[in-house]
Amino acid sequence: MTALAIFLILAALLVTGMPVSIALGLTVFSFLFAFTDIPLDSIALKLFTGIEKFEIMAIPFFILAGNFLTHGGVARRMIRFAASMVGHWYGGMGMAAVLSCALFAAISGSSPATVMAVGSILIPAMVKQGYPPQFGVGAIATAGGLGILIPPSIVLVMYSVATTGMVVTGPDGGPVMSASIGSLFMAGVIPGLMLAAMLGATTYWRARANDYPRMDKASWRERWAAFRESVWGLMLIVIIMGGIYGGFFTPTEAAAVSAVYAFFIAVWVYKDIRLRDVPRVLLTSAAMSAMLLYIITNAVMFAFILTSEQIPQTLSAAIVDLGFGKIGFLLIVNVMLLMIGMVMEPSAIVLIMAPILYPVAVKLGVDPVHFGIMMVVNMEIGLCTPPVGLNLYVGSAISQLGLTEVSRAALPWLLTALTFLMLVTYIPAISLWLPRMLGM
Repeated sequence: MTALAIFLILAALLVTGMPVSIALGLTVFSFLFAFTDIPLDSIALKLFTGIEKFEIMAIPFFILAGNFLTHGGVARRMIRFAASMVGHWYGGMGMAAVLSCALFAAISGSSPATVMAVGSILIPAMVKQGYPPQFGVGAIATAGGLGILIPPSIVLVMYSVATTGMVVTGPDGGPVMSASIGSLFMAGVIPGLMLAAMLGATTYWRARANDYPRMDKASWRERWAAFRESVWGLMLIVIIMGGIYGGFFTPTEAAAVSAVYAFFIAVWVYKDIRLRDVPRVLLTSAAMSAMLLYIITNAVMFAFILTSEQIPQTLSAAIVDLGFGKIGFLLIVNVMLLMIGMVMEPSAIVLIMAPILYPVAVKLGVDPVHFGIMMVVNMEIGLCTPPVGLNLYVGSAISQLGLTEVSRAALPWLLTALTFLMLVTYIPAISLWLPRMLGM
């Protein structure tokens, strides 16, 4: 009954159209005043200690780095490099779009930012070359989801923050450590590359079936020139991943280094951003960071109430008693997350659902890193499904197509992503092989 009361209050507030962060906060305070005698002093303390985490500092730094690169010409240079490599294949511009999304995802950490940066350049170029706009917007809106899967991913940081410090037990009754940001980042590499390859294959198949135009094959000299132009942006991937794995700095420190590096190449190397434009980029990044940190603050309170009322533990015991094994539980979670993903933003979903589902998953023997990657893939699909798919709205704005038309255009790539979700759910090695090989 306690769990039902909490979720009924939250659902009622969300139905009114209230922002998720405010709905979470009001749910907590409504429940506190009506159903518990927990002193408000403890809530104030939890508010402070909940966001007093070193890992959370990675979020504003990754946002700042992504904004420097998005406002600069890094995306344009990466697109030129990608087009020189695969542009001569069937649907070459579409495949270049998928490859560009994968490359830009590795430096931005944001899915809508990836769609905007790549789509604003490639969709008009594809239409000019003779592609139907539906083809371009379908490929880019879906491939843009790689922005929250390929590291550095802000949503993976959210998952780590939401589960850090939770006391959970495995199937043998022993304690299980939560997933670190570093292990989650490494776990996202192979799934990200695998999904990019599957989306590229879908693009190739549709282009060949419809005989869409191909570009002239670039010479190796042209490819080398394109690579040299884009290498400063690509080096950010090496700095983040190499620095974390090499032990030079933590993921949070890597975020700070990436922000400084992005500023340097955008202002002094590429010179796409002038010094007088830097305050605008900083202000935009601060606004985005404040929004996410406000959601985190209220989500921390929400998780505190759930934990204090023993709701995750009770739910875990109930699911085990009902006889749901690991396979059945993961299937139910996928269906539930896909449905929620249609109406909510990924960061909010992870912050609300991870504290509830994570203890149950661990109790059934699901690895915390594997479960995090599975949740993020669900969020990625949610970004491409109506009515609240952010990638669809961005694609619609760029292509000037209606939301219904964009949703229909993205369907072949969306089915590919759903197939991949089943693979990554039931083949844990896709997520776990690389971090285990690296001893993480």
